[in-house]
Amino acid sequence: MNKDILKKGFTNLVTAKTMAELYEANFKVVSKYVHATSRGHEAIQTALGMQLLPQDYAFPYYRDDAMLLAFGMTPYDLMLQVLAKKDDPFSGGRTYYSHPSLKDADKPKIPHQSSATGMQAIPATGVAMGMQYLEKQGLQNSNVVQNDNEESKLNPITVCSLGDASVTEGEIAEAFQMAALKQMPILYLVQDNGWDISANEAETRAQSAAEYAQGFHGLEAISIDGANFIESYETLEKVIKTIREERRPILVHAKVPLLNHHTSGVRMEWYRDDLEEAKSRDPYPVLKQQLLDGGFSEKDINNIEAEIKLKVEKDFQKALKAEDPTPEDLFTHDFAPTPITEEQGERSPEGAEKVVMVDCALFAVEELMKKYPECLLYGQDVGGRLGGVFREAATLAQKFGDDRVFNTPIQEAFIVGSTVGMSAVGLKPIVEVQFADYIWPGLNQLFTEVSRSCYLSNGKWPVSMILRVPIGAYGSGGPYHSSSVESVVTNIRGVKIAYPSNGADLKGLIKAAYHDPNPVVIFEHKGLYWSKVPGTQGATSVEPAEDYVLPFGKAWVLQEIWKQDDVETCTIVTYGMGVHWAMNASEELGIKDQIEVIDLRTLYPLDEDTIMKSVKKTGKCLVVTEEPSNNSFARALAGKIQEECFKYLDAPVMTIGSENMPAIPLNSTLEQTMIPSIEKVKVKIEALLSY
Repeated sequence: MNKDILKKGFTNLVTAKTMAELYEANFKVVSKYVHATSRGHEAIQTALGMQLLPQDYAFPYYRDDAMLLAFGMTPYDLMLQVLAKKDDPFSGGRTYYSHPSLKDADKPKIPHQSSATGMQAIPATGVAMGMQYLEKQGLQNSNVVQNDNEESKLNPITVCSLGDASVTEGEIAEAFQMAALKQMPILYLVQDNGWDISANEAETRAQSAAEYAQGFHGLEAISIDGANFIESYETLEKVIKTIREERRPILVHAKVPLLNHHTSGVRMEWYRDDLEEAKSRDPYPVLKQQLLDGGFSEKDINNIEAEIKLKVEKDFQKALKAEDPTPEDLFTHDFAPTPITEEQGERSPEGAEKVVMVDCALFAVEELMKKYPECLLYGQDVGGRLGGVFREAATLAQKFGDDRVFNTPIQEAFIVGSTVGMSAVGLKPIVEVQFADYIWPGLNQLFTEVSRSCYLSNGKWPVSMILRVPIGAYGSGGPYHSSSVESVVTNIRGVKIAYPSNGADLKGLIKAAYHDPNPVVIFEHKGLYWSKVPGTQGATSVEPAEDYVLPFGKAWVLQEIWKQDDVETCTIVTYGMGVHWAMNASEELGIKDQIEVIDLRTLYPLDEDTIMKSVKKTGKCLVVTEEPSNNSFARALAGKIQEECFKYLDAPVMTIGSENMPAIPLNSTLEQTMIPSIEKVKVKIEALLSY
């Protein structure tokens, strides 16, 4: 092997090893925050890290500090994170050691990922899917600096690093399935040390990662000794070249020993019975001997090690003195700034036709796809044969091609989590979960990956995506097609949420969401799509112009009244279908001039100023929701209103929602008994006004 490669590999391995030894010697200082090290894994990590290029994307996992050093990070960089310092280059002291996120021009790109083990496989595969899309469409990755050197002209690859225990996760199967099905340019590097935490492979795995991968046709799997640097380097060299040229997925299963604690908080001596055997497979003496065989002297090796030891100790002392974050640093980068802050464009163009709500959404997506080649749409059944179960994607595949509008398998986790990777390469994915009831498998990705990416990467990797979710009950949809889930999703911080009541708002919010660099969930009530439910004709709209945008966080006082001292007045705060129940109820009661109706339009950000101003004026408030009201978003909002407006209120803030039952029944009588209605809202209004 080339002597420079051997020397560089040894230097990197010894640096990671020395850092692990320093951490152990300074355990009480360093273990203030939990950390893990790569001890035993250094050879395979170094071999990979040395061969990746700035146009590549990598998803290292929490034991990959040797890989990060090989990318060009310094011990000081990594120590800033292990000590949670302000200048931690990954997260500003927010996330665990070796949980990197990096966007340096001269290094592989590392989007944020959580430590929910195995969760990184879907976002990583999303990057590979994004690379494939960019190549097919002839587009460039907006997050990679274009250079003129020869290496920069090589095709990029994605690397997803995994521990073998994580391969038992169900979401790994979704990632492997899509990579194999679509032949994506991704390397899955599985580092197998035979342990989960205290559970070993015999207890938890029916087969190795390589054997498992063989079930996915089109995913080649290779097993190697990951503790042998030369074998690892030469194997990965061939694999990386193959992926760059042939654009297909490969899994490399590397057997390695774990020579240090699982983490600083879980000590190996508590449960390990194989420590002596593991030490016999240490990659350090193997690589040291490979240097000696390659012409290096003992003196050369000792000099390298002495120099590294001084460097690591110096960096550690410097890191100890580095500044900690300030309390004010907590409140930065929860969202990236959006350019859409004001309502703009023509909402009701002269001569435009009135259309149903679902068509407003369809036309919004079509206009975006015409204008922006980085915009694409995918989900279950949205492709050319059907165009969505609600026809919300009708004709789009025919107009823009199967590479831009396509079906996915039944994989809600992949649909949601892949947007992290798609966004990271500069794309703007619009994805769909077919019904709100089906969102649950996707919540893992929405919570751990999508929502936290901007905050935990210190603003480097916001996720720009739109997740469309048909929601709500009507027409006997039954227990698996009728649920309301907004209370769960509004508890996920880092996501913007829209819930419009009419087509014009839906179109304007989709346009705003597209230009927003943050993740957006749009709840679209199925009962409003075609205004087939009695009393929902107001959901139809004159279709807004192409330039119309509606900013998030701006409620609409749909029915405004003046302050009155001689009659009882109230504010109804609502959204989605609730808007139509409220408007119809006030009209049928004949007291429209006593009821102010606020359509929230977005649940986050929430327009608290408009709400509180109205309630202070009217003195009474009713929050209307379709969800069962116990422990709900509506109840939380009612509590907030009560807290802010207490001295202005003439009655408790009331709520009305569905009955607090586990599911919406199929039978139409039971369904109507469960959910609110115009009549039920009328009764609640009368009770509130007469309080």
